[in-house]
This record gives sequence, C-alpha cells and structure tokens, in this order.
Amino acid sequence: MSTAIVYYSNHHGNTKKLLDAIAAEDESLTLIDVTEQPNADLSAFDRIGLASGIYFSSFAKQIITFAEERLPENREVFYLYTHGAPVGGFLRGIRKVAKKKRCREIGRYHCLGFDTFGPFKKIGGIAKGHPSELEICQAVEFYRTLQNSAPSGT
Repeated sequence: MSTAIVYYSNHHGNTKKLLDAIAAEDESLTLIDVTEQPNADLSAFDRIGLASGIYFSSFAKQIITFAEERLPENREVFYLYTHGAPVGGFLRGIRKVAKKKRCREIGRYHCLGFDTFGPFKKIGGIAKGHPSELEICQAVEFYRTLQNSAPSGT
C-alpha cells in the first residue's frame, strides 16, 4: 500500500519533526511539502496523511486548500498535527474536505508543539520542549499501527 503525507510545517517545524522520524522508519513513504509542491499529484497513493501545525484552531489553510483541490476521492486518510493550545475542534475543516471527497478516516495523532504565535510570543511561548522525544516516538508508533492494519476491502 503506497502512502504519502502532505504537510505544512512552518514556524518551529514541530510537525516536520514527527514526519522526519516517521520517514526514517519507512523509506517507501513520500513526504510532500505543500509550499514546495503545491500541485503534487496524489493519484498513485492509496493512503494519504494530512499533517499540519494548528493555526487559529485549524489545520493550515495551505493544507485545506490543497486537499480541496488535489485530494483524490475514495482514499484512506489520516491526520497528524501539533498544537500549542490543548483544546479545540482542530480537525473540523480538514475532515469536512475529506468527507466531501468520500475518503475514509483511519486514524489521527496529535501532540503539543512549541507555539510562539500571536500573544504567546510576549510570554516566551507555550508548550516549550514539545514535541518531546516520547511524543515523536508515539507518532512513529501510530504510523506503524496504520501500516500494519489491513487495507480497506480485505
């Protein structure tokens, strides 16, 4: 089963830290940075991860726009995200897009990520030290679990 993870990881690279660890464990994984490959073709992938830091309680608009325009229909999707604030309906927007494309959600992983956006900058940021080594290892384990699960239809 071929897998790609499309991501946006800007300010502190929190989400990219998770993805780099996952990619080190799975050389067949394709990582696609939407800022570098905004027109990437996902049609060859059976399973697609959507990964982002959280901005204003949502996935980055770059990921949502990419998914609206480029996410193929009827795929398995999963979500990875990092956030500074511990609460929020962070998946609402991206799930809406995936549902419209008739994609099936197979999992999600999230953890804290260092955040200095907006007012948090004045206090030196929140969630310092995140993602931690443990959280990174847990992201890798989450991905392994997805890879070991049976493909849909079997």
